[in-house]
Amino acid sequence: MQELFLHYIWDLQYFDKRALVTTEGDSVDVFHPGTPNHHAGPDFSNARLRLGDMDWVGHVEIHTKSSGWLDHRHDQDAAYDSVILHVVWREDKPILRRDGTRLPTVELQGRIEEVLIQNYRQLVGSGFSIPCERSLRDVPEVVREGMVTKALVQRLERKATEVLALLQHNRNNWEETSYQFLAKAFGFKVNAEPMLQLARALPLRLVHRQDDLFQTEALLFGQAGFLETTEGDAHYKALQKEYRLKAHAHGLSKRRMSKAVWKFLRMRPPNFPTVRLAQWCAVLHHQRNLHAAVLDAENRHVLIEIFRVPSSSYWTDHYQFSKKAGSTLHELGIGSAEGIVVNAVVPLWAAFAMRMDDQRYMDRALAILEELPAEENAITKKWTDLGMSARNSSESQGLIELFNTFCQRKNCLQCSVGTSLIRPHDHEPDYSSS
Repeated sequence: MQELFLHYIWDLQYFDKRALVTTEGDSVDVFHPGTPNHHAGPDFSNARLRLGDMDWVGHVEIHTKSSGWLDHRHDQDAAYDSVILHVVWREDKPILRRDGTRLPTVELQGRIEEVLIQNYRQLVGSGFSIPCERSLRDVPEVVREGMVTKALVQRLERKATEVLALLQHNRNNWEETSYQFLAKAFGFKVNAEPMLQLARALPLRLVHRQDDLFQTEALLFGQAGFLETTEGDAHYKALQKEYRLKAHAHGLSKRRMSKAVWKFLRMRPPNFPTVRLAQWCAVLHHQRNLHAAVLDAENRHVLIEIFRVPSSSYWTDHYQFSKKAGSTLHELGIGSAEGIVVNAVVPLWAAFAMRMDDQRYMDRALAILEELPAEENAITKKWTDLGMSARNSSESQGLIELFNTFCQRKNCLQCSVGTSLIRPHDHEPDYSSS
């Protein structure tokens, strides 16, 4: 028996409450189970109960065994003095409050319908990457769609929180924050962290002081650690010379990154970090007020074109320095630009909406996700195979979050699809044999 399952049972009161008594024999009437507490402290707040002939308002704590109270050191924590009821699967020992009085305890063992327990164990014990894979088609479409929407909102809030944390680190400087967050997006999944590290090592004001694209490339490629070797073609050596002057003038050497942090392995050449960095340099050179441009973009087409700026001519036939290749992507592809809008611009809008209390930006974030095509990857393919195809980026983002946050972590009790399978809507618990 898992504690999370007992939380679910208590929250929804899915147990036999007939002749409910504490382990000391006092009658128990539940007027309100309390509000789930997702922070530190007792599990449920402001519950309303009648114990014996007295009404109580306070907190409820849940454990599989009553000794969990001692294992978690609640007996030494004043925050638990206001607990009025201990709900457990089994009382293995009586628990005393800090004042020496016995804590009223209710056992749920024998009061939960066996089919609920079996359904839960079947889900969390599933070996499938999507635990409800075999039963998903039995869930009403309205329940599935509602959960995808819930997952999307959670994903937006989570990513917006990342932006706001970065904003706090940057002392509420939105321009610097947008620059860093968009830089991270230009690294895509594999080189996201090195790109963020590079943006933090080069303040936006320093980038803006560069007169042309050549100087911008020298600054970023040099600080990224790509200009360290002595051998190279004429363009490479010119960038190297320019960077050394800038590093000396601005004291950049101590913050210079190592080329080793950038990942090339098993990547297609158009996705090499050198190519992405060249494309990012072009964006920074052409957009002197990137934050405002992104914030005020009127539609998806304007946004996409912000990131599809041609890189310098050197990168028309190079994927790496000093190694000529055939024709290369001179600018970011449309699909890649759409990915940056989804994974960076939308969270920036959501964060701005939350911080400035301006619903318009949240509405725009949701609207543009509905306009953009659905992502196609291994996760969305899994859902498509199960009959849940995403029609747009809004739905694919929700499905990705659903898979990563709920399915992979077996958080079936926080998923309305999972809970509908544990207790179907047309099923009422049968306590006649209790």
